[in-house]
Amino acid sequence: MTSSTVYTLGGEAAKTTLARFSSEIIVEAKRDRVYDIFSDYGNYQNIVPQHFPSVRIRSVRGDLAVVEEHINLGSTEMLVMARHVSKKPVLHEVFIIGGDAKGSHIKHEFIELDGYTKVLIDVDFKFKGKMKISHMFGRNDVMRDYDAIVSDFAKIAEN
Repeated sequence: MTSSTVYTLGGEAAKTTLARFSSEIIVEAKRDRVYDIFSDYGNYQNIVPQHFPSVRIRSVRGDLAVVEEHINLGSTEMLVMARHVSKKPVLHEVFIIGGDAKGSHIKHEFIELDGYTKVLIDVDFKFKGKMKISHMFGRNDVMRDYDAIVSDFAKIAEN
């Protein structure tokens, strides 16, 4: 995981702190099943309530949806407005368009293997306010905390 303060061309610190990382996971389930679990944002509060205590769909238009999400990322609580973009069964992207992590981007790519699915994960979190301060001063567990969410989705897909 790479974490850094962003600087503008003028040398002033930007208003956000970044946490960028990539990872992958092999899930013992077919790609359609894995995709369906990872991209079922309307059901997150039912399947992983420890990570998503509440989800409210604001609008859906084809493969695009705007969703209000209350997220627990480890011990960090966030309220965000997210745009979900789906390309079944190969891609699910989340763009945070408002709230505590505005400007963040999460991408899940699903690759079918022989009876398994490889999920390629790219995350670019942008922290603001209290999250920025705690992230800068030692609470850099974002990758581990996000991996816990991914692991829970994988376990559900495998069952």
